[in-house]
Amino acid sequence: MLSPPKRVTVLGIPVDCVDMSRTLAYVRDAVATDRAHCILAVNPEKVITAQADPVLRRAMENAALLIPDGIGVVYAVRLLWRERIARVPGAELMPAICAASAREGYRLFLFGASEAVNAQAVAELQRCYPGITIAGRHHGYVDEADMGAVVDAINRSGSNVLFVALGSPKQELWMEKYLPRLPGIRVCQGVGGTFDVIAGRVRRAPLAVRRTNLEWFYRLVTDPRRMRRQVALPRFVYQVLRARLAGPSQPAAGENGANSH
Repeated sequence: MLSPPKRVTVLGIPVDCVDMSRTLAYVRDAVATDRAHCILAVNPEKVITAQADPVLRRAMENAALLIPDGIGVVYAVRLLWRERIARVPGAELMPAICAASAREGYRLFLFGASEAVNAQAVAELQRCYPGITIAGRHHGYVDEADMGAVVDAINRSGSNVLFVALGSPKQELWMEKYLPRLPGIRVCQGVGGTFDVIAGRVRRAPLAVRRTNLEWFYRLVTDPRRMRRQVALPRFVYQVLRARLAGPSQPAAGENGANSH
């Protein structure tokens, strides 16, 4: 039976109190339901962006599950709400769902990234997880006028789990708009650049760095182009500390209402 996790807010943006095990249990139960469940990642950059972007904010509020992808969000929830929560990196959740799919029989569809990256990611997943069923795939370089063909391809594939790799906020807005037109999908995860990681085009931080929660710093050092995106981090830290000193300004959102998307 699907049991929605507790939902709190960080600087006005919702996030669910989950860890990897709880998230995978949610996915397993969601696949057995009769409606779609949208899974989005929450990190400091996205929190700051959503504060000023009502469309992105609405998409996040409507999501069925909001995973704490960034360690900054985890620390903020612990500081502001004293809730038990652990980081659920989207780049780890997708492979974990794929591993489960080989056992549970999920039918997967990969949408996004370039044609080469998409194809390479599919090949790598099939190599790593024997028995996995990838029912279809499509690159993400699609004009709006041609998006109906992508929707049709997903529906024809018979997939029940969809991974969308269009980058944020494009993927969140795509899911908000098109998920209602995908009646067979039960779980839809926005995965950002995860296809590139799986395909071997982008390397994650070494395990030792990840265990110290400094993967964000590793990515910044190895890809200085991310500097502009990291400008949001000091603002996030300042606002969280100010909120902590002021005390909780609003109640937790409580139990997630298991929105249909």
